[in-house]
Amino acid sequence: MEKKQKSIGWGILGAGRISRQFATALSTIHGARLAAVGARSLESARRFANDFQIANAHGSYEELVRDSSVDVVYIGTLHPSHAENSILALKAGKAVLCEKPFAMNANEALEVVQTARARGLFLMEAMWTRFFPLMRALKDILGSGAIGDPRMLTADFGYRAEHGAEPRAFQPSLGGGALLDVGVYPISLSSFLFGPPLRTTSLANLGKTGVDEETVVALSHDGDRLSLLSTAIRLDTPHEARILGTNGMVLIHAPWWKPSLMTIRHSNSEKHETLEFPFSGNGYQFEAAEVMQCLNSGLIESPLMPLDESLSIMRTMDSIRADWGLRYPSEK
Repeated sequence: MEKKQKSIGWGILGAGRISRQFATALSTIHGARLAAVGARSLESARRFANDFQIANAHGSYEELVRDSSVDVVYIGTLHPSHAENSILALKAGKAVLCEKPFAMNANEALEVVQTARARGLFLMEAMWTRFFPLMRALKDILGSGAIGDPRMLTADFGYRAEHGAEPRAFQPSLGGGALLDVGVYPISLSSFLFGPPLRTTSLANLGKTGVDEETVVALSHDGDRLSLLSTAIRLDTPHEARILGTNGMVLIHAPWWKPSLMTIRHSNSEKHETLEFPFSGNGYQFEAAEVMQCLNSGLIESPLMPLDESLSIMRTMDSIRADWGLRYPSEK
């Protein structure tokens, strides 16, 4: 007899844009309850709760994590608050899904992970790209030998921001810069496909506020594999990812971090195979569904986004920033 899956009460910590996107996705998932929202002001929380028909609105994060109707807290605040907010929820006995980047640096990330493990609570980084149907199929395709031995990844994620229009992106104290904001995407992809890097090399253009405005990264991995990655907050990039193998390549079409289309190209052949993985909704439902499946299965980590890998990704970004001699204010 199939075990009945219990409903999961979600608490939304932070009432900004990304929390709204996540709440929109939750409303489409069977068994997901939008139980409560917490913001820095009660007015903001009530406005959010009204928009999403949420019963409980709290004017502080502390009140949210104490709400007995909440099983798991989604952290949708700015980067520098991720570690503090995650630990707050964990110490209140709540499972946590924390937006990327997992923390500002590896030391912060380790503290969050140790807190979760000491309490036996579920914790996962919200790297939403990893949970799309296309990404799950990609691993199978590469494992089948369709393009021979995968040897190189090229991927980019860059957008053009203006200093006045998007000040957060340019402020070190708010976790600004290309690497933390969107560079984490191609770095996470390289980890997903090739594992942790053995060596990192990076160059960056540091702008007038001190953050990286354009960054290029080269990573070497076990098995003589390479990742060539680029990211920016002052430039629009192609938003594509390519996995190059000894007998062909896979192109993940733009935007590769929200993927629905990829093309397999075989060497010495004009034949191309394009595979479509359409989905409804905004895409955040896939990571939410993974959390709920893990909770219903009694897991405290996701096998698709394990905590040791999130730690490794943060260490990689620390190593990259060390190449520039850059440290953020909260970095230890």
